[in-house]
Order: sequence, then C-alpha cells, then structure tokens
Amino acid sequence: MRKIYKDEEYMIYVKDILDNNEYKKLKNYKHHGTTRYDHCIRVSYNSYKIAKKLKLSSLEVARAGLLHDFFLVNNQKISKFERLKVFFTHPKLALEKSKKQFILNKKEMNIIKSHMFPFGFTFPEYKESILVNIVDNILFIYEITNASILFIVNFIKKFKIKKSILSK
Repeated sequence: MRKIYKDEEYMIYVKDILDNNEYKKLKNYKHHGTTRYDHCIRVSYNSYKIAKKLKLSSLEVARAGLLHDFFLVNNQKISKFERLKVFFTHPKLALEKSKKQFILNKKEMNIIKSHMFPFGFTFPEYKESILVNIVDNILFIYEITNASILFIVNFIKKFKIKKSILSK
C-alpha cells in the first residue's frame, strides 16, 4: 500500500479524495476482511496501473476506483436483510455520497454506479467501468480468501493451545 504514496502521478489524481475527512471515515468500516478504505485504495491503484498499460483513462479510473464503495453504512450493525439491500444498492449510495463531496464527470459516475454489474443494475458504458468492475471482483476474491485463511490459521492455533492445556 505504501507504494501508492510514491507514485506521484497517482497521488496528483487522488490526493483530494484521500485528504477528505468524510472519505477517511472509511477506515472505520470492515470490508472483506480488511477496511473499506484499504479495499478502495487497492481497487483504485490496481485499476489505475492496468488502465495506464491499456491506454485507458487512468485519471478517471483512479478517482472512481477510490469512490466505488464510498458509503458509510456499517454492515456489521445491520440485519441480514438490510445487508442484502445494501449489497444491491451500495453503488447508488456511493455515487450519491461521492457527488456531495467531489465533482465527477459522466464516466466517473458510470464507473461508480456500474461497478456491481449485473447486480447493481447499471450497465457499464465504458471500458474503464468494466475494468474497475473486474478488478473489484478479483480483489473481493483475494480479500475473502485471505481473511478465510487467517481465520483458519487462528482457529488451529487456538485449538492447539486448548488441546495442550487439556493434556496437562
């Protein structure tokens, strides 16, 4: 993660978002075994690097990638039904929150709103929208897998400790 701060071009594109106090609140929300803040940075930076290689708009991908999950609903404190509702509506929530804090163009808005296609019901109109959607999905799988492995390792460690206590 620290490498993003050394990437001058990327930081020029996103510094205003990362410095925004409302955006910083994402650090307090758990998301896929990490924080929503860290997840958004990963999606943004990886999408940005790929966009540069593909000669797509790395500026719009970097900014919209950061904002794709910019909503302040704590999934840990709501019912399963509400979580399911947020799953389907969070692209719209993120877009609404982003528009209140930042000036967005049409492509950035589509990237944010379509990042859950087909579940979010907004069609990706740009290659950049498809890119962020794919990167978000890959990172979701990575983060969930990583969190699951950590859970299993910790469970095994606790089990071994309990077993050794019982055998004494």
